[in-house]
Amino acid sequence: MKKLYFLCTGNSCRSQIAEGYGHQFLEGWEVRSAGIETHGLNPRAVEVMAEDDVDISNQKSELIDMDYFNSCDLIITLCGDALDKCPMIPKRITHEHWDLQDPARVSGTDAEISEAFRKTRDLIKEQVKKLIEL
Repeated sequence: MKKLYFLCTGNSCRSQIAEGYGHQFLEGWEVRSAGIETHGLNPRAVEVMAEDDVDISNQKSELIDMDYFNSCDLIITLCGDALDKCPMIPKRITHEHWDLQDPARVSGTDAEISEAFRKTRDLIKEQVKKLIEL
């Protein structure tokens, strides 16, 4: 089974969403997510994924597990902070970088913030679907 790791800063939004879609779309892959820090699972990420019938409510915000990291076939960083601060990715591991805005940093009304989460969710969903071809 191939291994995939989604990494972002706090493992609360983007990487959690990506992990949820990874479980949904990537048959034959072991999919996990982690952060360079742990910020807890963001409730808005859970809400917008539930709107798309994907339950991520049981996922946990975790730090990078170096054993899993070093055994991966594919590592995807979802923000510049993770790209800059994650451990050196071995050359034998395929790496992609998806530079996505952190919806947790958006300010405004509840509707505007929720819309930012949906926009990020939809971008991640399309990117994960492209991985099916791997």
